[in-house]
Amino acid sequence: MIKANTFNGRRVAVFGLGRTGVSAALSLQAGGAKVFAWDDRDDARDAASAEGVEIHDLSMVDWSTIDEFVLSPGVPHDRPQPHWTAVAAIAASVPIICDIEIFAREINACPASDRPKVIAITGTNGKSTTTSLIGHILKTLGKDAQIGGNIGRGVLDLDRMHAGTHYVLELSSYQLERTHSLRANAAILLNLSPDHLDRHGSMDAYGQIKQTIFNNQTADDTVIIGVDDAFGKALTTKLKARNGRRIVPISAQRALGHGVCALGGQLVDRRARNGRVVCDLTKALALEGVHNAQNAAAAYSAVASLGIEARFIGEAILSFPGLAHRMETIGS
Repeated sequence: MIKANTFNGRRVAVFGLGRTGVSAALSLQAGGAKVFAWDDRDDARDAASAEGVEIHDLSMVDWSTIDEFVLSPGVPHDRPQPHWTAVAAIAASVPIICDIEIFAREINACPASDRPKVIAITGTNGKSTTTSLIGHILKTLGKDAQIGGNIGRGVLDLDRMHAGTHYVLELSSYQLERTHSLRANAAILLNLSPDHLDRHGSMDAYGQIKQTIFNNQTADDTVIIGVDDAFGKALTTKLKARNGRRIVPISAQRALGHGVCALGGQLVDRRARNGRVVCDLTKALALEGVHNAQNAAAAYSAVASLGIEARFIGEAILSFPGLAHRMETIGS
């Protein structure tokens, strides 16, 4: 568990006691916060209480005494209909956050010499495969890789922070819209297509939320963007116009003068003047298809940004077993 020490002494409401809500509540309690946790479902409250979560009916709480509100990412605070707890929090001017924001503050509080690496992944499609592939590469190369966020374990349920940790986080738009402090050493935006528009209202608003994954990055960090759709191409052009950005475009559909692309089944690194073939993706049986070629390009770019040699990354990509129920071989 990662203890939320930056919330010591604060009064924090938590709504939604699923996987991430319970881990957030326990992290906050361990860090010294006074927690008021609730869920509309009796079974969820009972299960959370059995794990040691402090249960309080939020309809009976004086919201003016609450410092921050951790709202489950799947529960709306605006569209299509704000949840009653969000209405109460907004009326009392209580900031609404999620577990990723708690994690980000803990990272930022670490001394620079002890700060772990963060690789963050978002996009409409391909997030889980890319996240798992990055974790596989790092673990294969002997790194301490912790995988979580919108996949697997809740981010605050991951192992404690130390300088050698690599946190690989899948982030949904629901999480990103309540995360303000995260700085990723490598941040990936794979693609954008219509999704969750009932929640975000429009494609423009959806895209604006997705690109916040690059917020707080510095000149030492890496921006990785899929340029096979119009949004990614336009965003890359916009970010290139800003100084201090290390940008790596990725493509699975065309050759790039600069970036990482998949051409004729070959994963090609053209970040430097002399390009090089990283690996033969036709030998990566768990990464069939153009969409997975983009995922491989993104994963390679993220791990390479950490200074790891291309040859070793390529070998690890080819050994990726894939995700359960995703292009999974079930018989021969």
